[in-house]
Amino acid sequence: AVDGMNITFYEGQITAFLGHNGAGKTTTMSILTGLFPPTSGTVLVGGLDIQTHMDSIRHRLGMCPQHNILFNHLTVAEHILFYSQLKGRSRDEAEQELETMLEDTGLTYKRNEEAQNLSGGMQRKLSVAIAFVGQAKVVVLDEPTSGVDPYSRRSIWDLLLKYRPGRTIILSTHHMDEADILGDRVAIISQGKLFCSGSPVFLKNSFGSGFYLTLVRKVRTTKMGRATVKVIHHHIPEAKLIESIGQELIYLLP
Repeated sequence: AVDGMNITFYEGQITAFLGHNGAGKTTTMSILTGLFPPTSGTVLVGGLDIQTHMDSIRHRLGMCPQHNILFNHLTVAEHILFYSQLKGRSRDEAEQELETMLEDTGLTYKRNEEAQNLSGGMQRKLSVAIAFVGQAKVVVLDEPTSGVDPYSRRSIWDLLLKYRPGRTIILSTHHMDEADILGDRVAIISQGKLFCSGSPVFLKNSFGSGFYLTLVRKVRTTKMGRATVKVIHHHIPEAKLIESIGQELIYLLP
């Protein structure tokens, strides 16, 4: 649930919603995109109220849900063409947008591949690309890098930074490094409430600072994990392991 949240998002900026699972990030985004009606209050997108002008808002809105919603037997190119024309683009405009999007996402060599045959990282890239088609000016991304490998994660970061100018981008994440790198503003949410919001520098100066050490292992073994911890703690005894996802380890350094 969302409890009395009041926040402003700005054009040309990425706002990162940071919070643990169940904090209310997805619910907030569902209200922003019109999936759930608010029980009280409202949302204005470009000055238009979601409760009275949702049809007009959808033409300028892009959404990447937390879980991929793709058509198994449509190719990468067919997905982008379909959603581009669904947003009102002509066939020629959609074709032009397709070529640009394939190049920017690195999916050119997968253009004729069915979605069901793509890797998890490729499927996530396609879902993010779909959110930007049709000249979307407000783009909402619910954990866009969830479940992807470190390389795909960083390529999605590059895409978001490239597409930031002229757009209002809102993304949710529970990765602190992701919020720090991408967010012009970071909004910390817990139990449906907005606890604080500001630039990463402001939040660090106000609530403490530190550094993140990210390691990517070639092979995941318990022995290697222990050796890594031993080396890090030998040099920095106060280092804390805060995330271990797949091959990636993230330590918080004082």
